[in-house]
Amino acid sequence: MITAITPNPALDVTYEVDELLLHRTTRVRAVHERPGGKGVNVARVAAALGRRAEASGFLGGRDGRAVADLLTRIDPGIAQRWVPIDGTTRRTIAVVDAQDTSMLNEPGPAVTAGDWTRQAELLADGSGPVVVSGSMPPGSRPGDLSGVIAAARAAGRPIIVDTSGPLLHAAARAGADLLKPNRDELAAATGLDDPVAGARALLDEGASAVVVSLGADGMLLLLAGRPIRWTAAPARVLSGNPTGAGDAAVAAFAAGLDEGAAADAVGRAEALVQSLPKAVALSGAAVLSPVAGEIDLNTYREMLSRITVTEDEHAD
Repeated sequence: MITAITPNPALDVTYEVDELLLHRTTRVRAVHERPGGKGVNVARVAAALGRRAEASGFLGGRDGRAVADLLTRIDPGIAQRWVPIDGTTRRTIAVVDAQDTSMLNEPGPAVTAGDWTRQAELLADGSGPVVVSGSMPPGSRPGDLSGVIAAARAAGRPIIVDTSGPLLHAAARAGADLLKPNRDELAAATGLDDPVAGARALLDEGASAVVVSLGADGMLLLLAGRPIRWTAAPARVLSGNPTGAGDAAVAAFAAGLDEGAAADAVGRAEALVQSLPKAVALSGAAVLSPVAGEIDLNTYREMLSRITVTEDEHAD
């Protein structure tokens, strides 16, 4: 089973209005609520691919209960093992009118070291890949993420981390099996504009693999100890909603690592290489979906048939 952890989930609320009037009363035409968070999106895409998936992370208060209830309603096949916290889960507010979308993102609730310890403990009695996706809530420290990675590794579970900033370095030093920054996140974390050099820096710190999202140019994959880089690119430039594209890509790699052949380091490396074109195709299918966490499988299959993968050596 794929365990997708969202450390800072949200109740996503969308207000539809005719026109957003600043400093005046705006009447809301319709309200929509959905479970939000990068790990939630990963779990939903993994489930759509036919994999057993569970959502985990920190939930609290009325809005936390709403996130769990809504996920049960829209994806009843996804298991849920949340860590209850004292705070209240945040909300993200989207106000949509005919011209644009305005976003209001609340800060997340603070979590404690004990909350993170309980999250790590949940990984001991499971099997299959672990994913940690998104920002960390207030009160978190790099060592908290390292503890989750250590718990996954102790249980023999491969772990993928999709985060940014100093946490990328913490995840690399803790020995994450795969890091998935985008090009801008990688440059910001390493100070290196060349994505190959940035990825190598994280590999040198201890990560087993790094895949870099390159936007319309596809994705770049590097493996520790291998002077090869793999690049996969879509057949055409896509426009649409990029919100869940990275999450769909992570789900593809998690699904690949969920195969029985990925039980050791060699098998995991091969699974990541084989998953690269699938990640690009799933990412593209997600861009064409109006809602993050949802994909059209027919679109995915059609795009996968036209993905180009190149393999070349680079200086170690």
